[in-house]
Amino acid sequence: MVDGLAGRAARIWIAQAGPSNFADLQAIERAAFASLAAAGGVAGEPVVSAKDDLQAYCDSGFLLAAFDAERPVAFAGGLVLHDRLHVAEMDVHPDWQRLGLGTRLLEALLEAAKVRPLRGASLTTDRWVPFNAPFYRRFGFVIVEAKDCPDHLGKIVAREVRMGLDPLRRVAMLLDFS
Repeated sequence: MVDGLAGRAARIWIAQAGPSNFADLQAIERAAFASLAAAGGVAGEPVVSAKDDLQAYCDSGFLLAAFDAERPVAFAGGLVLHDRLHVAEMDVHPDWQRLGLGTRLLEALLEAAKVRPLRGASLTTDRWVPFNAPFYRRFGFVIVEAKDCPDHLGKIVAREVRMGLDPLRRVAMLLDFS
């Protein structure tokens, strides 16, 4: 019998999420906000993805969740922007963090993007929080400094700053599939 952390991780599977999961996904995002706030990546009141955003990820085929039984405990969502998968959101519920679920979700998203085929991936994130930019670097993402940032990513970073995120911490990252 598998028990403990390994047992919890072993019973998780990754699958497409849909509208019936949206409330659970928003609850995961709200709970994960506390982890990001504790790491200094955000401040203020939690903000969650709108149902329209979740639907857009779903419609693009890039809304995946990590399920325990029938309930999601983590998710990642993205859409296609400029021939790349743009990873717009990825959250793991605090009770399920540090089990490799973020890695499994990101690997599944990237694999789905390669099959399309897309030329790479993009995202915006916190520069210093260990489970943000340093995490994505392990997969080959590189920080794109403001002067080299594609316009569409620069606009996303600017919108995040207007929403209250620290402009010194926000970065765009790119990954090329080759």
